Amino acid sequence: MADHSPKLVSIHGGHSGQFCSHATDTLEEIVQTYVDKGFTWVGLTEHIPPVSDAFLYSDDIAAGLSAAAIDDRFANYISIARDLQDRYKDSIRILVGFETECCTGYEQHVKELRDRFQPDYIVGSVHHVRDVGIDGSLASYEKATTMLGGVEALYCEYFDQQLQILEVLAPEVVGHFDLIRIHDPDYHERLEDSGVRERIFRNLEKIRALGSILDFNVRAYERGGSEPYVAPSILKMALDLGIPCVPGDDSHSIAGAGLHVQRGIAILQEYDFSTDWPIPGNNRSG
Repeated sequence: MADHSPKLVSIHGGHSGQFCSHATDTLEEIVQTYVDKGFTWVGLTEHIPPVSDAFLYSDDIAAGLSAAAIDDRFANYISIARDLQDRYKDSIRILVGFETECCTGYEQHVKELRDRFQPDYIVGSVHHVRDVGIDGSLASYEKATTMLGGVEALYCEYFDQQLQILEVLAPEVVGHFDLIRIHDPDYHERLEDSGVRERIFRNLEKIRALGSILDFNVRAYERGGSEPYVAPSILKMALDLGIPCVPGDDSHSIAGAGLHVQRGIAILQEYDFSTDWPIPGNNRSG
Protein backbone atom coordinates (compact mmCIF):
# COMPACT_ATOMS: atom_id res chain seq x y z
CA MET A 1 0.00 0.00 0.00
CA ALA A 2 1.34 3.44 -0.96
CA ASP A 3 2.64 5.69 1.79
CA HIS A 4 0.79 9.02 1.61
CA SER A 5 2.42 10.59 4.67
CA PRO A 6 4.10 13.96 4.03
CA LYS A 7 7.69 13.85 2.86
CA LEU A 8 10.36 15.04 5.27
CA VAL A 9 11.98 18.22 3.97
CA SER A 10 13.70 21.33 5.30
CA ILE A 11 13.57 24.53 3.30
CA HIS A 12 15.98 26.35 5.63
CA GLY A 13 18.80 24.30 7.11
CA GLY A 14 22.38 23.21 6.88
CA HIS A 15 24.28 25.77 8.95
CA SER A 16 27.45 23.98 10.06
CA GLY A 17 30.48 24.57 12.23
CA GLN A 18 32.60 24.55 9.09
CA PHE A 19 31.02 27.71 7.77
CA CYS A 20 29.18 29.36 10.68
CA SER A 21 30.84 30.42 13.93
CA HIS A 22 27.73 29.76 16.04
CA ALA A 23 27.12 26.27 14.61
CA THR A 24 28.84 22.90 15.10
CA ASP A 25 29.72 19.76 13.10
CA THR A 26 30.66 19.50 9.43
CA LEU A 27 28.29 20.16 6.56
CA GLU A 28 28.66 16.59 5.31
CA GLU A 29 27.83 15.20 8.76
CA ILE A 30 24.65 17.26 8.76
CA VAL A 31 23.73 16.12 5.24
CA GLN A 32 24.32 12.50 6.26
CA THR A 33 21.98 13.03 9.21
CA TYR A 34 19.23 14.16 6.84
CA VAL A 35 19.83 11.05 4.75
CA ASP A 36 19.72 8.81 7.82
CA LYS A 37 16.42 10.39 8.88
CA GLY A 38 14.83 9.77 5.48
CA PHE A 39 14.57 13.35 4.22
CA THR A 40 13.53 13.72 0.58
CA TRP A 41 15.15 17.10 0.04
CA VAL A 42 16.87 19.80 2.03
CA GLY A 43 17.99 23.35 1.40
CA LEU A 44 21.47 24.28 2.62
CA THR A 45 21.19 27.98 3.42
CA GLU A 46 24.34 29.31 5.05
CA HIS A 47 24.47 32.90 6.27
CA ILE A 48 26.02 35.36 3.85
CA PRO A 49 29.32 36.99 4.82
CA PRO A 50 28.90 40.42 6.45
CA VAL A 51 28.97 43.55 4.33
CA SER A 52 31.93 44.81 6.38
CA ASP A 53 33.74 44.28 9.66
CA ALA A 54 31.17 46.61 11.28
CA PHE A 55 28.61 43.78 11.04
CA LEU A 56 30.70 40.93 12.43
CA TYR A 57 28.84 38.82 14.97
CA SER A 58 30.39 38.41 18.42
CA ASP A 59 31.25 34.76 17.75
CA ASP A 60 33.07 35.76 14.56
CA ILE A 61 35.03 38.38 16.46
CA ALA A 62 35.87 35.82 19.15
CA ALA A 63 37.13 33.49 16.42
CA GLY A 64 39.40 36.24 15.10
CA LEU A 65 37.60 36.46 11.76
CA SER A 66 37.26 39.43 9.45
CA ALA A 67 34.59 40.05 6.83
CA ALA A 68 37.16 39.16 4.15
CA ALA A 69 37.97 35.86 5.87
CA ILE A 70 34.28 34.99 6.16
CA ASP A 71 33.84 35.80 2.47
CA ASP A 72 36.57 33.24 1.67
CA ARG A 73 34.87 30.74 3.98
CA PHE A 74 31.56 31.36 2.24
CA ALA A 75 33.09 30.65 -1.16
CA ASN A 76 34.36 27.37 0.26
CA TYR A 77 30.84 26.63 1.57
CA ILE A 78 29.36 26.98 -1.91
CA SER A 79 32.06 24.72 -3.35
CA ILE A 80 31.62 22.02 -0.70
CA ALA A 81 27.82 22.24 -0.86
CA ARG A 82 27.85 21.77 -4.65
CA ASP A 83 30.12 18.76 -4.23
CA LEU A 84 27.75 17.25 -1.65
CA GLN A 85 24.81 18.02 -3.93
CA ASP A 86 26.40 15.83 -6.59
CA ARG A 87 27.79 13.08 -4.38
CA TYR A 88 24.55 12.53 -2.44
CA LYS A 89 22.17 12.91 -5.39
CA ASP A 90 21.13 9.25 -5.25
CA SER A 91 20.21 9.55 -1.56
CA ILE A 92 18.71 13.02 -1.17
CA ARG A 93 18.00 16.10 -3.23
CA ILE A 94 20.17 18.94 -1.99
CA LEU A 95 19.50 22.56 -2.89
CA VAL A 96 22.33 25.03 -2.39
CA GLY A 97 21.27 28.44 -1.20
CA PHE A 98 22.08 31.16 1.28
CA GLU A 99 20.38 33.32 3.90
CA THR A 100 20.47 37.11 3.70
CA GLU A 101 20.98 39.87 6.20
CA CYS A 102 19.25 43.26 6.15
CA CYS A 103 21.65 46.01 7.15
CA THR A 104 23.31 49.00 5.56
CA GLY A 105 24.77 48.04 2.17
CA TYR A 106 23.01 44.66 1.94
CA GLU A 107 21.20 45.30 -1.36
CA GLN A 108 24.26 45.50 -3.58
CA HIS A 109 26.13 42.95 -1.45
CA VAL A 110 23.47 40.26 -1.84
CA LYS A 111 23.05 40.95 -5.54
CA GLU A 112 26.80 40.54 -6.05
CA LEU A 113 26.82 37.28 -4.07
CA ARG A 114 23.89 36.00 -6.11
CA ASP A 115 25.64 36.84 -9.39
CA ARG A 116 28.92 35.37 -8.20
CA PHE A 117 27.65 32.08 -6.77
CA GLN A 118 24.36 31.42 -8.61
CA PRO A 119 22.51 29.79 -5.69
CA ASP A 120 19.50 27.57 -6.30
CA TYR A 121 17.52 30.03 -4.17
CA ILE A 122 17.91 32.51 -1.35
CA VAL A 123 16.21 32.90 2.02
CA GLY A 124 15.29 36.51 2.71
CA SER A 125 15.77 37.08 6.43
CA VAL A 126 15.92 40.10 8.72
CA HIS A 127 18.23 39.82 11.75
CA HIS A 128 18.83 43.54 12.31
CA VAL A 129 16.60 46.56 12.73
CA ARG A 130 18.38 49.78 11.81
CA ASP A 131 21.64 47.86 11.99
CA VAL A 132 21.06 46.61 15.56
CA GLY A 133 20.80 42.84 15.97
CA ILE A 134 17.42 41.63 17.25
CA ASP A 135 17.76 37.83 17.38
CA GLY A 136 20.81 37.56 19.64
CA SER A 137 20.95 38.90 23.16
CA LEU A 138 18.07 40.45 25.04
CA ALA A 139 20.28 43.49 25.64
CA SER A 140 20.64 44.06 21.90
CA TYR A 141 16.89 43.62 21.39
CA GLU A 142 16.21 46.14 24.13
CA LYS A 143 18.69 48.56 22.56
CA ALA A 144 16.76 48.37 19.29
CA THR A 145 13.47 48.81 21.15
CA THR A 146 14.74 51.94 22.92
CA MET A 147 16.12 53.34 19.67
CA LEU A 148 12.74 52.93 17.94
CA GLY A 149 10.76 54.23 20.91
CA GLY A 150 8.86 51.10 21.91
CA VAL A 151 8.11 47.50 21.01
CA GLU A 152 5.26 48.26 18.59
CA ALA A 153 7.52 50.68 16.72
CA LEU A 154 10.22 48.02 16.62
CA TYR A 155 7.80 45.52 15.06
CA CYS A 156 6.66 48.08 12.50
CA GLU A 157 10.24 48.90 11.50
CA TYR A 158 11.08 45.19 11.26
CA PHE A 159 8.21 44.52 8.88
CA ASP A 160 9.05 47.66 6.87
CA GLN A 161 12.60 46.36 6.42
CA GLN A 162 11.22 42.95 5.50
CA LEU A 163 9.12 44.57 2.78
CA GLN A 164 12.26 46.25 1.47
CA ILE A 165 13.98 42.87 1.20
CA LEU A 166 10.96 41.47 -0.65
CA GLU A 167 10.95 44.38 -3.09
CA VAL A 168 14.71 44.55 -3.64
CA LEU A 169 15.71 40.86 -3.59
CA ALA A 170 12.50 38.93 -4.39
CA PRO A 171 13.70 35.94 -2.32
CA GLU A 172 12.23 32.57 -3.16
CA VAL A 173 11.86 31.84 0.58
CA VAL A 174 11.07 34.22 3.43
CA GLY A 175 12.92 33.16 6.57
CA HIS A 176 11.31 33.08 10.03
CA PHE A 177 8.76 35.71 9.01
CA ASP A 178 7.97 36.99 12.53
CA LEU A 179 11.39 36.60 14.18
CA ILE A 180 10.88 40.04 15.73
CA ARG A 181 8.83 38.40 18.49
CA ILE A 182 11.83 36.39 19.76
CA HIS A 183 12.29 38.37 23.00
CA ASP A 184 8.69 39.55 23.44
CA PRO A 185 6.57 37.41 25.80
CA ASP A 186 3.48 39.42 24.79
CA TYR A 187 3.86 38.86 21.06
CA HIS A 188 0.36 37.44 20.51
CA GLU A 189 -1.07 40.76 21.67
CA ARG A 190 1.56 42.71 19.75
CA LEU A 191 0.73 40.96 16.47
CA GLU A 192 -2.84 42.25 16.81
CA ASP A 193 -1.73 45.89 17.02
CA SER A 194 -3.36 47.62 14.05
CA GLY A 195 -0.16 49.08 12.63
CA VAL A 196 1.69 45.79 13.01
CA ARG A 197 -1.15 43.71 11.57
CA GLU A 198 -1.51 46.01 8.56
CA ARG A 199 2.19 45.59 7.79
CA ILE A 200 2.00 41.80 8.19
CA PHE A 201 -0.89 41.57 5.74
CA ARG A 202 0.86 43.95 3.33
CA ASN A 203 4.01 41.82 3.39
CA LEU A 204 2.05 38.60 2.94
CA GLU A 205 0.33 40.09 -0.11
CA LYS A 206 3.77 40.90 -1.53
CA ILE A 207 4.96 37.36 -0.82
CA ARG A 208 1.94 35.99 -2.65
CA ALA A 209 2.59 38.29 -5.62
CA LEU A 210 6.21 37.10 -5.77
CA GLY A 211 5.21 33.44 -5.56
CA SER A 212 7.55 33.03 -2.59
CA ILE A 213 7.36 30.42 0.19
CA LEU A 214 7.16 30.93 3.94
CA ASP A 215 9.74 29.12 6.04
CA PHE A 216 7.80 27.42 8.88
CA ASN A 217 10.77 27.67 11.18
CA VAL A 218 10.69 25.06 13.93
CA ARG A 219 14.03 26.05 15.45
CA ALA A 220 11.96 28.33 17.66
CA TYR A 221 11.34 25.25 19.83
CA GLU A 222 15.06 24.61 20.16
CA ARG A 223 15.53 28.19 21.35
CA GLY A 224 12.83 27.97 24.00
CA GLY A 225 9.81 29.18 22.04
CA SER A 226 6.37 27.63 22.40
CA GLU A 227 5.52 27.66 18.69
CA PRO A 228 7.31 28.04 15.37
CA TYR A 229 7.77 31.13 13.31
CA VAL A 230 5.10 31.71 11.76
CA ALA A 231 2.64 32.47 14.62
CA PRO A 232 -0.93 31.10 14.35
CA SER A 233 -2.62 34.43 13.54
CA ILE A 234 -0.21 34.95 10.62
CA LEU A 235 -0.54 31.35 9.49
CA LYS A 236 -4.27 31.86 9.08
CA MET A 237 -3.70 34.92 6.90
CA ALA A 238 -1.11 33.08 4.81
CA LEU A 239 -3.48 30.15 4.31
CA ASP A 240 -6.32 32.45 3.23
CA LEU A 241 -3.96 34.11 0.74
CA GLY A 242 -2.82 30.78 -0.66
CA ILE A 243 0.83 31.22 0.35
CA PRO A 244 2.70 27.92 0.70
CA CYS A 245 4.39 27.20 4.00
CA VAL A 246 7.18 24.60 4.21
CA PRO A 247 8.99 23.34 7.32
CA GLY A 248 12.51 24.54 7.98
CA ASP A 249 14.63 23.22 10.84
CA ASP A 250 17.19 26.05 10.60
CA SER A 251 19.68 23.41 11.69
CA HIS A 252 22.99 24.50 13.22
CA SER A 253 24.28 21.03 14.14
CA ILE A 254 23.77 17.29 13.70
CA ALA A 255 21.40 17.42 16.66
CA GLY A 256 19.33 20.11 14.96
CA ALA A 257 19.07 18.39 11.58
CA GLY A 258 15.45 17.35 11.21
CA LEU A 259 14.64 18.28 14.81
CA HIS A 260 10.94 19.15 15.34
CA VAL A 261 10.13 18.91 11.61
CA GLN A 262 7.47 16.25 12.22
CA ARG A 263 5.97 18.52 14.86
CA GLY A 264 5.88 21.38 12.36
CA ILE A 265 4.29 19.21 9.68
CA ALA A 266 1.54 18.21 12.12
CA ILE A 267 0.71 21.88 12.74
CA LEU A 268 0.60 22.66 9.02
CA GLN A 269 -1.72 19.69 8.52
CA GLU A 270 -3.99 20.97 11.29
CA TYR A 271 -4.29 24.27 9.44
CA ASP A 272 -4.95 22.40 6.18
CA PHE A 273 -1.84 23.59 4.35
CA SER A 274 -0.81 21.45 1.40
CA THR A 275 2.02 19.06 2.24
CA ASP A 276 2.84 18.59 -1.44
CA TRP A 277 5.86 20.77 -0.74
CA PRO A 278 6.88 23.27 -3.44
CA ILE A 279 10.59 23.28 -4.23
CA PRO A 280 11.97 26.82 -4.07
CA GLY A 281 13.05 28.18 -7.41
CA ASN A 282 11.35 25.40 -9.34
CA ASN A 283 7.70 26.45 -9.19
CA ARG A 284 6.66 22.87 -8.95
CA SER A 285 5.94 20.35 -6.20
CA GLY A 286 8.27 17.68 -4.83
